[in-house]
Amino acid sequence: MASVATPAATGHRAAPVATTIGVLLFLGFTALGGGVALTLDGGAAPPGDWLDQVPLIDSWTIPGLVLGIGFGLGSLVVGYGMWRKRTWRRLRPVERLTRHHWSWLGALLIGAGHLVWISLELIYLPELSILQAVYGAVGLALVLLPLLPSARSHLRSASVQPPG
Repeated sequence: MASVATPAATGHRAAPVATTIGVLLFLGFTALGGGVALTLDGGAAPPGDWLDQVPLIDSWTIPGLVLGIGFGLGSLVVGYGMWRKRTWRRLRPVERLTRHHWSWLGALLIGAGHLVWISLELIYLPELSILQAVYGAVGLALVLLPLLPSARSHLRSASVQPPG
């Protein structure tokens, strides 16, 4: 009986996985740049009075750090992890729990977190921007793409045996 080469076995990425990697890289680089701009506050930050209605935040430093480190570097690490499918010993419990490569859960969490971030912007910031629609779509894509069957199959953890 001839074996059938699957995309996961041959190293080819399923289209939803390749798209997810692209979205993570886009978010990573743009969030890193935005985070640096907000943190350094070199005139690129929105007006400070926009924060008047935001609880516990009185400068753009905290949002800049969350944007740059959380969404910027976080997205780049998860995108790299999904691309290379490296396993890290410390993340094996995540893979045992989800039965998927750790980057699968990482993409879902970054996407959900980004949807919360955009929702908070819509609630608290006084002006709307087309960027909120763009990055809302980015967050939605990061939640939905990894859930597609071909992405789940490609990112299923090889180190975890299915229950049997």
